[in-house]
Amino acid sequence: MKSRKNLVGALLLILLIVAMFFLYKATAPKTNDSEKRVSVTVIHLDKSRKEFNYRTNAKFLGDLLKKEKLVKGEKGQYGLFITTVDGEKADDSKKQFWSISKKGKSVNTGVDSTPLADGDRFELTLTTY
Repeated sequence: MKSRKNLVGALLLILLIVAMFFLYKATAPKTNDSEKRVSVTVIHLDKSRKEFNYRTNAKFLGDLLKKEKLVKGEKGQYGLFITTVDGEKADDSKKQFWSISKKGKSVNTGVDSTPLADGDRFELTLTTY
């Protein structure tokens, strides 16, 4: 009887893992390899704006920004943590950081896991908390 419970438990665990895998695949951000036009607007601390327009085959925003040398940062738990954009460094002592938004709405993924699509418009804003 005990071995039957263990077998049922193991089968349920395997079924749960398979279901989670398919759920992840269905909801994961989609990427494509074709050329995309992407716009990145940098909003500096003094509120000045600078727009950069790119044509790229990159799948993720982080790949594009690093290739174009627009950002510098540190490797963190969730990928690149941006510290400098367009030559302006965020000052930790002043509680500054670079926030990422897309069409005015905050992006809920790290820069290295933010997928790119043709026509995307991102903003990198030096912000304080």
